[in-house]
Amino acid sequence: MTRILVLNGHPKTDSYCGALAARYADGAIKAGHAVRTRDLGALDFDPDFHVSDFKKAPPLEPDLQAFWDDLVWCEHLVIAHPLWWGGMPAKLKGLFDRVLLPGKAFNYIKGKDLPEQLLKGRSARILLTSDTPSIYLNWLYGFGLKKQANRQILNFCGIRPSRWTQFASMIKSTADQRDGWLRQAEALGARAA
Repeated sequence: MTRILVLNGHPKTDSYCGALAARYADGAIKAGHAVRTRDLGALDFDPDFHVSDFKKAPPLEPDLQAFWDDLVWCEHLVIAHPLWWGGMPAKLKGLFDRVLLPGKAFNYIKGKDLPEQLLKGRSARILLTSDTPSIYLNWLYGFGLKKQANRQILNFCGIRPSRWTQFASMIKSTADQRDGWLRQAEALGARAA
């Protein structure tokens, strides 16, 4: 049994990303995994960090504290979110800005270039929807989001490996393709992959 936190990382609660997150969670629950779910659109918090000094970080709102508690609890983090303008939605980035703090997610060590990673022992799966076809995202644009999320957010805090599944092109997809993608998400959940 794996402890899994599934986040619908779309700011709109009734999105296709929400359906992917729900199907992943369903597959995981049916396979006997412990699952907690969160919905970015339902979280009430200010995504703006407001200061440039971690020592003056604003206190976590109750929804952020609950998300943090779930993140500490989990062994596997799943985030379903759309690709918007080559990156993640602003509110999702704000969630990371607000909860992944020194002393919690990482610690700077005097004299060292890289921090101590405080979230080791966790893996991640990103379920990414996009209108951009995979070949363009990977080869033409260089998949900057994947580099940012893996290297400078998740791995920076010790969450690895980070695996990605892209569902594209959403704008050209048929109902049958979208149903197949939901089944794929459910199968990933059953394997806690």
